[in-house]
Amino acid sequence: MKYYLKLGFILFVFCAIASGILAYINTLTAPVIAERKAREEEETRNSLIPNADFEQKVTDQGMIYYVAKDPAKDELLGYTFIAADVGYSSTVQTMVGVDPEFEVLGIQVVDQAETPGLGANCTSPSFASQFSGMSINDLYVDKDGGEVASLSGATITSRCITNSLRESILDVQDEDQIGGEQ
Repeated sequence: MKYYLKLGFILFVFCAIASGILAYINTLTAPVIAERKAREEEETRNSLIPNADFEQKVTDQGMIYYVAKDPAKDELLGYTFIAADVGYSSTVQTMVGVDPEFEVLGIQVVDQAETPGLGANCTSPSFASQFSGMSINDLYVDKDGGEVASLSGATITSRCITNSLRESILDVQDEDQIGGEQ
């Protein structure tokens, strides 16, 4: 019995030391990771609506979105935000840019862990490019009567992205009407 207690204590000490080292490394890397993610989101916003100043806003539901304005003329160029929903095997986060009439300017999937070769193809430019110019009423996959060609073998991921875009655009549109941004 004494032998097993000794082994258990040694194992406990090793686990405590390893956990402490991992926690310390996490405190060092967490700010770097957060800064990198914020920079990537800013670059994505700038690629969706170039040459704009962005002002952060929050909807009543707690969703963060950005109002894009022309810095020279102070006129509204559109909105950007991250739409997220659960896909086949992960939460898919998609940044979208919309114009003042809430038509899609472009999208970019910023975070996903879908099945490689199937749902992960949602990051391809050919999939994202089909959303440009779509209105809220067009944001349904082809299998649901919409205009978005779903990914082969990944209808759930395609549906997840289109549904999250449509719902998030409606949230921002409702907030815009309440706030009177236009």
